[in-house]
Amino acid sequence: MQNQQMAKTMSQSDVLFLSIGAMLGWGWVVLSGDWILTAGFLGSVIAFVIGGILVIFIGLYAELSSAIPETGGGLVFVQRAFGMKAAFVSAWGVLFGYVSVITFEAVALPTVIDYVIPTQHAGFLWNIGGWDVYFTWVLIGSGGALFLTALNYIGEKPAAIFQSMFTVAIILTGFLLLGGAAFNGDFANLEPMFQGGVGGLMAVLVMIPFLFVGFDVIPQVAAEINAPKKIIGRILIISIVSAVIFYLLIVFGVAAGLSKGQLEASSLATADAMVQLLGHQAFGTVLVIGGVAGIVTSWNAFIIGASRILYAMAERGMISKWFAYIHPKYKTPTNAILFLGALAFFAPLLGRPALVWIVNAGGVGIIVGYLIVSIAFMRLRKTEPELERPYSIKYWRTTGVLAIGLSLLFLTFYFPGMPASLSWPAEWILLLGWVLIGYILYVMNPRTKETVEHDKRTQSV
Repeated sequence: MQNQQMAKTMSQSDVLFLSIGAMLGWGWVVLSGDWILTAGFLGSVIAFVIGGILVIFIGLYAELSSAIPETGGGLVFVQRAFGMKAAFVSAWGVLFGYVSVITFEAVALPTVIDYVIPTQHAGFLWNIGGWDVYFTWVLIGSGGALFLTALNYIGEKPAAIFQSMFTVAIILTGFLLLGGAAFNGDFANLEPMFQGGVGGLMAVLVMIPFLFVGFDVIPQVAAEINAPKKIIGRILIISIVSAVIFYLLIVFGVAAGLSKGQLEASSLATADAMVQLLGHQAFGTVLVIGGVAGIVTSWNAFIIGASRILYAMAERGMISKWFAYIHPKYKTPTNAILFLGALAFFAPLLGRPALVWIVNAGGVGIIVGYLIVSIAFMRLRKTEPELERPYSIKYWRTTGVLAIGLSLLFLTFYFPGMPASLSWPAEWILLLGWVLIGYILYVMNPRTKETVEHDKRTQSV
């Protein structure tokens, strides 16, 4: 069986820090100014509260993760409810979100290093989206990809320890910013409370799924958690609530620290707010180092999660069996890890504009995955009422309906004509390209038809 090939090496604290660290990536450093300028202080707060509520309702993963703790998470739930086709679509969508985070962090790393150590880059390659891409800039992101790929290759426990240490660093940095805002912040900067109307609010909302997708790492590694099944569900919910609170505090700290003019002139608003609030450039450097920790924790967590999705898909005949290889010594899906490492290695070649493209396009895949899992949750409640659910959601009908409704609502935000629609051509090319790759993999895989026929026979019985 697949779950016997991976060791139960992760403790409760490992899993909690894995999930929180995944949700507290680099976005809180590089995007905070955009949130406030786009929606205003209170508009941003409302966007994060609404987005947080969506993610908490999607926390129905908590019930399914404790009931069916198998590698692959949502893939396993959906296949059990609807069969292979729906499971493939769900897993491929979520995987797009994971890959978008991994490649996002590879692009973010050289961006943040430039803030700490301003560098005159050499080796001009090309211009993308009005931004010059240099060889030395690419080298920083690609070097980070090599390091994290190697870390995950040699085992999950070293990666988990690394994750815990860096997540603590992020949280401490956030509290330092909050302290500066509480004592030295100018509350007049919180005006205007709203910016951009409904369009501004929606523009921030569409980023939320990308920022919070980290909680979904827990279901992916459920088979490797050394903890009671009921605890798995609780950890998932706790991690979501903790991340929502963290982001709200960051929005407050940045809004109280910088005026509108300062926000417009800033490339890293959170770091500049720290400097303004605490009075020395060194504090900005400290915050950026915390941001580097965020890049590492998010990047690391999604390599873990995405490699498990690829492994689970390969085990079920959805993609090449090559991705299901488990290293005999390290007990990790090393081929899947190497594949993800290669994507991250080449991502910096797209330059800094790719930061926004990846965030928006990846969010669509995440929402589609959430939607299908939410529907699967409702179906399993009806078709398998006897399934043991160590962590049981009390008002499951209400939770399921809200999760489905909110997922559909978020999905409409990306449609053409909406204020936060995907931009043409870059974001649509990324999304449609990913869909095309998935379609080709599914159709070309000889094991697909066998598994579909098996699902039909199983469901008819």
